[in-house]
Amino acid sequence: MHEPIESDLLRTFLVVAETSNFSAAAQRIGRTQSAVSTQIKRLEQTIGETLFERGARGVLLTRQGIQLVPYARRIIDLLNEAAATIRSKPLDGPVRIGIPEEYSQTVLPAALAAFAVRHPAVEVTVSCDYTVRNLAALERDELDLAVVFDWSDETKGEVICIDPTVWVTSMVHRLHDIDPLPIATYRNSTWSRDFALRSLEQIGRNYRIAFIADTGSGLKNAVTAGLAVTTLSRSSIPPGCRELTAEDGFPPVDSSKVVLRRSTYRSSEAVRELAEMIRDAFQPMPASPMT
Repeated sequence: MHEPIESDLLRTFLVVAETSNFSAAAQRIGRTQSAVSTQIKRLEQTIGETLFERGARGVLLTRQGIQLVPYARRIIDLLNEAAATIRSKPLDGPVRIGIPEEYSQTVLPAALAAFAVRHPAVEVTVSCDYTVRNLAALERDELDLAVVFDWSDETKGEVICIDPTVWVTSMVHRLHDIDPLPIATYRNSTWSRDFALRSLEQIGRNYRIAFIADTGSGLKNAVTAGLAVTTLSRSSIPPGCRELTAEDGFPPVDSSKVVLRRSTYRSSEAVRELAEMIRDAFQPMPASPMT
């Protein structure tokens, strides 16, 4: 039987895999090149396979090395998470956060769930609402944090990613070829008027409002069912749909900044911890599904 794999060897292995160079890896982890080389040899002996092909300009992963990478990352991530959880001071108290509906089923659930596991005594209250309403709640001291969209040139808060709004169509139905174009839009929305409809008017595209919804889920249902094309954040395009690009005659609607805003009335360690986890959840932004 092979010996158990030491976590330090896996950490060094991942750095070498990322840098493709023993010398660069040694500088990053603060060890000598010979020490790094020795660790990789020990790991190869433990596993019983060659993990790197040595060359004049550096090293390349072998087939076995490529297979090991995702397992090594999972192991190191779990060890880091365990250490952070055990070392972290217990937090308690309430945290109130507002989020857009677009991310209520994609980016944020994992972050909120991980926070709840790490800090079970913190009472998290989530408000899933439009940007305008969440900003108003923040000003009224009804929220501690708010993830909002910002289209202005003078952004207040921390920009955590760029998630452009684009026109979206069903892959099955070719509604984008119809004239006038059937569109789904939000009810009583100044954003829809100032951005979505104006983007069509600027390219001289005839349209008719075929579906009105109060939520992003309603817009997704409309486009998935082939009732209309609609505008969605690029990261939230549902399966079976695709972005309408410039090749289709549709430019992006806007370059939405996703911004994390904080209350000016109060803060706490729990609020700061959740803000950090929310920031990490958007790095990198998940790619939109295309199937």
